Amino acid sequence: MRTVDLFVGVCSIGNDPNWHDRGEGDGYGDYWHNYSFGELGTSAQLRRELLARLLPKLKLHDRCTLSNRFLMVQGDLNTYQIHLGSGNILMEPGSQYLCIVADKSTNAKENVFLPFENDSMLSVILSKAFLLASDRTIKDRSILSQIQRKHSQQT
Repeated sequence: MRTVDLFVGVCSIGNDPNWHDRGEGDGYGDYWHNYSFGELGTSAQLRRELLARLLPKLKLHDRCTLSNRFLMVQGDLNTYQIHLGSGNILMEPGSQYLCIVADKSTNAKENVFLPFENDSMLSVILSKAFLLASDRTIKDRSILSQIQRKHSQQT
């Protein structure tokens, strides 16, 4: 069943970063929101259990906490919630969506050992957590514009 859950999760259009309108005009907005931030499926629940054991051993452990559905990351500029099912991010306060798309051009995944075989979402979540924990050092303009816009609204 874990394999089926993983297959359905990977195939879902709800996790497609190219689905720009999120289906809101076609009545699929609820689907996208539920997929992106809703209850966790079996794979995501297992991922949460693994993260609970793994986080205390990571360099960023003092900036992270786990809730039912999210890995909470305290950056210098914002607090971020990374959904454990979809890997999508909300910035707090206000639950503003933050779009970070993984760079598929690099093949860094080959050099990373994760203690949970065949779960690429775990590496996505961890890489986003490391990035956001040190949000002052981000150089990517598309990410910076979203973070700085949110940060300037707060101050």
